[in-house]
Amino acid sequence: MPTYVTTPIYYVNALPHLGHAYTTIVTDTYSRFRRLCGDTVRFQTGTDEHGEKIAEAAAKAGESPREYVDRISAAFKDTWPVLAIQPDKIIRTTDADHVRTVQAILQQVHASGDIYFSEYSGLYCKGCERFLTEKELVDGKCPDHLVEPKAITEQNYFFRMSKYQDWLIEHIQRHPDFITPERYRNEVLSFLSEPLEDLCISRPTSRLTWGIPLPFDQNFVTYVWFDALINYLTGIGYPDSPEFAMYWAEAEHVIAKDILKPHAIYWPTMLRAMGLEPYRRLHVHGYWNVDATKMSKSLGNVVRPRELVETYGVDTVRYFVLREMSFGLDSSFSSDAILARHNADLANDLGNLFSRSLTMIDKYAAGRVPEPETAALFAPEDRELMSAIAAMFDHYQENMAAFTFHKALQAIWEVIGLLNRYIVTHAPWELAKQPDQAGRLRTVLAFLAESLWKIALVLGPIMPDTASRMAAALGMGTEFASVTLDEARKWGYIPVGTAIEKGTQLFPRIDKKTETPAAPAAGKQPNKKGPEPPLGEGLIGFDQFQTVELRVAEIVAAEKVAKSDRLLKLTVKAPEQRTIVAGIAQHYRPEDLLGLRVIIVANLKPAKLMGIPSQGMVLAAKEQLTGGTERLVLTTVVGPIAAGSRVA
Repeated sequence: MPTYVTTPIYYVNALPHLGHAYTTIVTDTYSRFRRLCGDTVRFQTGTDEHGEKIAEAAAKAGESPREYVDRISAAFKDTWPVLAIQPDKIIRTTDADHVRTVQAILQQVHASGDIYFSEYSGLYCKGCERFLTEKELVDGKCPDHLVEPKAITEQNYFFRMSKYQDWLIEHIQRHPDFITPERYRNEVLSFLSEPLEDLCISRPTSRLTWGIPLPFDQNFVTYVWFDALINYLTGIGYPDSPEFAMYWAEAEHVIAKDILKPHAIYWPTMLRAMGLEPYRRLHVHGYWNVDATKMSKSLGNVVRPRELVETYGVDTVRYFVLREMSFGLDSSFSSDAILARHNADLANDLGNLFSRSLTMIDKYAAGRVPEPETAALFAPEDRELMSAIAAMFDHYQENMAAFTFHKALQAIWEVIGLLNRYIVTHAPWELAKQPDQAGRLRTVLAFLAESLWKIALVLGPIMPDTASRMAAALGMGTEFASVTLDEARKWGYIPVGTAIEKGTQLFPRIDKKTETPAAPAAGKQPNKKGPEPPLGEGLIGFDQFQTVELRVAEIVAAEKVAKSDRLLKLTVKAPEQRTIVAGIAQHYRPEDLLGLRVIIVANLKPAKLMGIPSQGMVLAAKEQLTGGTERLVLTTVVGPIAAGSRVA
């Protein structure tokens, strides 16, 4: 099946920042996922190089517009390999074939009567390079650039966008997944509930010369949006190339919410006027915020992706942005958050699991994947693991296709948590001491190798370098490059006897003391602090506190521990399932705990209590009452929040 997925083409009035990186990482991840599913994929990105802001930025830099766009476009192109992004096409709106395509489309739409000449008065935002309606303003200002638009009157050419309003409403209503997530579909329908104005598609050369000339009037250049949106057609050889015939019907655009209106209203109506079917899906994500404000150059709070990669590594950056942001909603960036994800999720959960698993295969199976026992001898934990991985594939495929990448990663990390518990439960180092457990030891080690191979495969679109290293260490580097998701579902994919390579450290921990911070926001100076005052007796430093990982956990099962009047065995979801033995039986009945969301210490070293492995600690407050009795109250959360959420 063909898949055509695009980023917006990025406006070259500024260097790339985290917002650009996120959109492109998402699109790259989705394109890799579709390839993993066996699709034929075309992934396109590029740069938008015409318009007033470009001419203004070039003049400010003391360069010609051409010199300026060449330099900034190259900066975008050079950023993508740093982020392990591999587009099939990088388009520029100054490319000669794009100029020809835009002019041919303008001529066609003009000849059909859908472009006309008129005078218009309105509120013009130079930052948006378009006229805004009163309804779009917030306190009289553009909501994105926080400036008042300028009232201007001008003669220009207009596209009869209003002619296609009823058709667009009907198309959106008949295709529920045309705009996702649903909140943006509803936003567009709300906007379309009022009469749609025609679109001004030109700028007079008396005001602007840096643009594509109108083919029917050399006194005007093309409005930047009418120019830019057509890149999605130019890049696949519209109108008569085989690639256009193959890919256009499957086009999927990925954008940030600030350009929803041009993509959800201008673009479909332009395509309708050309006689083309619209794209298949539009995926809209939120903003990355710093100090609760959208990240942008104009607001002076930019985080540069290259600096993040230099500090944390490319796969940590990719993992962080996909795990941290719920697609469609805004998310906040901080160095503390990405550091916590690196050390807890990647170094501790995944990295330690992978390293110790391969070390045990090397030590107890001579460095080769052993042959497991027959299926009839599999333990309940083996079958639980197989079932959990089958469910992981289902959740992963569903959520990656739906752009809910954070949920796909949660499904993977539930299996990672289960594997860590599987090791604790079966303790291969103990099995190795018992000759009569040799078959059981082989099964445990084989299950670890097979599970890690499957985890490497599903991590491939998200963290390609790490996944490739995992596959190579498991002796599956060649297969990794060609296997499909459906093929890898089969249990026992790794051949018995495959040689592994021990000692692979995927994610070394980063000490906050030696961390190189990202560049400070523009216009801000780093805080200069003197030496920290000595801590008082019994106090701990913030660095010590950061080593404690607190998470919200949902209690999904509870039972009394035999031969103990104070212990309860709790099964909690955080978000992976784990067992915690807690001394709360004298204060809580098991049936009263189901569904309760408590706070746990998630990175406590596992211990056995009454023979039961306990993987964490439930936090509670204890109060001494009169008469020598005590009251114990579990620490819970107020309000709905997902199991596994960090306490910060």
